[in-house]
Amino acid sequence: MQLPTPTSNAAVLRRRDAVTRVDYGFLQRFFLFLGIALLVFCPFTRDPVAFGVGGFFPWILMLIIGRPNMPVGVVYLVLWQWAQTFARAVQTLPDGEAIGAGLFGPNVERAYWYSLAGVLLIALCMRGTLGNLAPPTEKDRTWHTRWQPRDLVIVYVGTLALSLVARSAGSLVPALDQPLQALMHLKIVALFLLFTNVLMTGKGGRFLIAVVVFETITGFTGILSDFKAVFLQLALAALASRIRWTLTMGIASAVWLVVLTTLGIFWSGVKGEYRQLATGSDESQAISASLSDRLGYLGNRAIAPSSINWNDASYALLIRFAYVEIFGSVITVQEATPEPAVMRQWSEALSHVLQPRFLYPGKAALSDTEVYVRLAKGDPTEEMRQGTSISVGYMAENFADLGFPGMLAGILVIGLAAGSIYRYFMTRRLPWMVREGTVLVLVYSIGRDGVEISLPKLLGALLMVTAVYVVLVRFGYPRVLEWLNRPLGGRRAVVRRARA
Repeated sequence: MQLPTPTSNAAVLRRRDAVTRVDYGFLQRFFLFLGIALLVFCPFTRDPVAFGVGGFFPWILMLIIGRPNMPVGVVYLVLWQWAQTFARAVQTLPDGEAIGAGLFGPNVERAYWYSLAGVLLIALCMRGTLGNLAPPTEKDRTWHTRWQPRDLVIVYVGTLALSLVARSAGSLVPALDQPLQALMHLKIVALFLLFTNVLMTGKGGRFLIAVVVFETITGFTGILSDFKAVFLQLALAALASRIRWTLTMGIASAVWLVVLTTLGIFWSGVKGEYRQLATGSDESQAISASLSDRLGYLGNRAIAPSSINWNDASYALLIRFAYVEIFGSVITVQEATPEPAVMRQWSEALSHVLQPRFLYPGKAALSDTEVYVRLAKGDPTEEMRQGTSISVGYMAENFADLGFPGMLAGILVIGLAAGSIYRYFMTRRLPWMVREGTVLVLVYSIGRDGVEISLPKLLGALLMVTAVYVVLVRFGYPRVLEWLNRPLGGRRAVVRRARA
């Protein structure tokens, strides 16, 4: 047998290196090309500097957090908040006016830059706390690929049933709503493990498609449009799996983006009427309509797309996603009539968080709308009419307490606390993808609403979800992992092999 020569070995290595995988290096290259394209286009916009810098920001963020062992949930955390900020620069295109020339005044432009600074600081905190994580062994990183997709579907169904029980229990015992809400997010871990397993092994594709379709449909049945979550989790699973980038993958990614955008525009066009049908009220979030009635309404609108004004719905989605103008209003109001109490937002947030509802059942409910009216002097009528609340966001609340650049100190505390918690879970003795999925739950609990999450909700979710998952990792995960790790055929197969 002829031994391979050094030349042939080098050729094999070159072929391996030539394989393009979806990893942090891939994201850096993608966002570099995107940034260059937006930079070329920015002279034709109303705010060339804001548009050009904002367009290059994802590349900068990927340079900061792009470490080999950085949890993929961090990508979601920083890019989602960047997208909400940069959307305001994109809004200048249909508006035909500069960021600071709109109805909310010139301080919107300041809010844009302050928000970008806040996102940059969050990324730096993630790099400081998670940038030097020890690499997993190949066995740890691929351990989840030993599990059967059908078993992971069973785990997913179990977490889905658990979330339904938790939701019902939370409505019956409001004092336990916070920990039960954290428990409901366990489904994310199951989804993440299923997706990464299928993507890395190439087996069980039908299970993946069925779960994505099911999650999309059920995501529309609520009033908060949670259908997008499964699409984002699938994309993050692809990044964690480091799958090969091929022409087929490129086409699939394009389809993923088109479907997600179309669903977002569709929801923007029907959500007002749908929420009124679902709740039977203009000022409630409690669903009273039957599931069949809700699905029937959505189905009728879906098969009659001409009944939706897609242009208006697209613009409504854009301005709803662009969460900077409210921050600009807070700047205007607080500089004219600042809050008399020192650090009121942080003080009230900590007071609320340190009084858990199961110990203080009489604690007043949070009202984001009340804070919005107080800090921004806004009119919440439209949001109340659609059965939702409106928040100024944690960055604006930090500005109300500390101004700029003082607000960055508050964001620094949040970023370091969150990063330290993520590091704790990433260093547990668990299969690597189980750690990644758990951190994704923690990120989702504070990152789902991006920059619009209020300070009390952010701190409360960070504390409560951490407490719940510390207990789950210690007492719940081992039992599920033992079941997943069982040999094919169960214990009887082990006995048969031993006797043989």
